[in-house]
Amino acid sequence: MTDRDRHPAFLPLILLGGVVFGFGLGFSQMARPEVVLAFLQFEDFGLPFVMFGAAIVTGIAFAVLPRIADAAPLTGDPFERRLKSFDRNVLVGGAIFGVGWGLSGICPGAAYASLGIGNVTILWAIAGMFLGAYLQGWWRSRPSSGDASAR
Repeated sequence: MTDRDRHPAFLPLILLGGVVFGFGLGFSQMARPEVVLAFLQFEDFGLPFVMFGAAIVTGIAFAVLPRIADAAPLTGDPFERRLKSFDRNVLVGGAIFGVGWGLSGICPGAAYASLGIGNVTILWAIAGMFLGAYLQGWWRSRPSSGDASAR
């Protein structure tokens, strides 16, 4: 599906969703690295309540929406589950993500919301996320030693 085939409200609703997400992170104080670090040090358990609340709403939406409509109303894409197998890449990537989350005190979505509450020093973590993503892309795109086309 191309951008021209999408409903005209698609992009404004994505923006609205981001605003709601960012406001929720700021309101729940999950955009503050000290709150996240307090959770990771088992001192404050507000974060799991926010995460479980979001997971419950998402789970209900994923269970109900496919029964109401055959396709997403804005994109026309069919509702379907996309399962990712649990493999070495998921395990290693998750571990690296967790270490980065612990070191910076914030996950990627909340890092942008943290800018909104005036945390300018979070730009270091955001720069690190971009650098890490670039390095991962570079690492994956290198020709392997057994690749005959690289010779």
